[in-house]
Parts: sequence; structure tokens; C-alpha cells
Amino acid sequence: MQLLDGYRRKRGLVIVLSAPSGTGKDAVLEELIRICPDVTRCITITTRQRRDGEEDGRDYHFVSAEEFDKIKQQGGFLEYAEIYGSMYGTPKQWVIEQTAAGKDVILKIDVQGGAAVRREIPDAVMIFLLPPSMEELERRLRNRMTESEEEIARRLAEAKKEIEQIGIYDYAVINDNIEEAAKKLRCIVVAERCKIKIRQ
Repeated sequence: MQLLDGYRRKRGLVIVLSAPSGTGKDAVLEELIRICPDVTRCITITTRQRRDGEEDGRDYHFVSAEEFDKIKQQGGFLEYAEIYGSMYGTPKQWVIEQTAAGKDVILKIDVQGGAAVRREIPDAVMIFLLPPSMEELERRLRNRMTESEEEIARRLAEAKKEIEQIGIYDYAVINDNIEEAAKKLRCIVVAERCKIKIRQ
């Protein structure tokens, strides 16, 4: 008999990663998956238009508004939200199947989605990724050269609102360096795996 039999978690972790737009969460998440390949990223379903370089099934599952609504009506989302005019949702059955098989799953979702997951899965590991400062966040948004002045102002205002809700999260990580931020996320995952806690 192993010493920790009976204390090992029975299912995988559900890890929530949230961050204001422009914080660099995609780059940090990509680096985390590279250095911690046993963490599986959940692919979000969205109605937004595909951006240059994005692939269906790799970055997002791109669907029509009608398809999204059908999934919603069938109760197929763990959480869903409207963000900047487009719908985003986390596929519930996929998360259930992966975690039941003992796999750790990371969800890249916004603050309102994170709050919904916290209600559904109270022991979810909640991580908030922060920019070094609001000035740096504005610089990053401008460097993307994909938003108008009005859109940048809107995203900065939304970022302040999101940061005000950081209290529902378990951890805060500042992204001033992609590799270092990803290493901190990995440390959180490793620590959570080592917790003496029975996860049914």
C-alpha cells in the first residue's frame, strides 16, 4: 500500500487562468504547456471571427451564433459569456471527461467566466495574470495595432474592473516576463498536485 493512498486526488485539477486583454495570457499559457506538457488546455468555443494565424481546433472552436446557442440550450457549457460582442463558452462534457481521467485541465477565461466556474467547481485553482502596470498594459495594447483608440480605452476601463475582482482568485502572477510567469504558474500547479486533499 502506498503511503498516500486515500489522500491522492481522484480527478484532475481544473485550473482557471484569467487576465485583462493585452496582458499576454496566450503567450504565457503557450509557454506553460511547453514546460508542463501534462497540463491540457481546454479549447474555448467562440462566435468571434478568426484572426490571422489562428486555427480552428487549436486556438478556438469557431462556430456560428446559431450553433453556439444550440449548445447553450442543451446545457453544454460549463460557463459562457459575451465579451466585446462575441460569445465564448467552455465545453462542459470535455472538462468532465478529462478531469475524471485524472488529467489536469486549464481554462483560459475572463473574470465573469471564472466566477461561474468557481460556483460550479468550488475547488478549481483560480489564477489571475496581471500586467506590470496599467501603463505597460496600454503600451502592449497599442503595440498590437489591432484596436482603435476607442477600443483601447474600452479595454483599459474593462481591465480596471476585472482587476477589482481579483479577490475571487487564489493566486496572482505578474507577467513582466513570459518565461518567468509561466514558471510561476507551473509552481502553482505542482503545489496544488501535492496538497493533502481528497478530490472525489
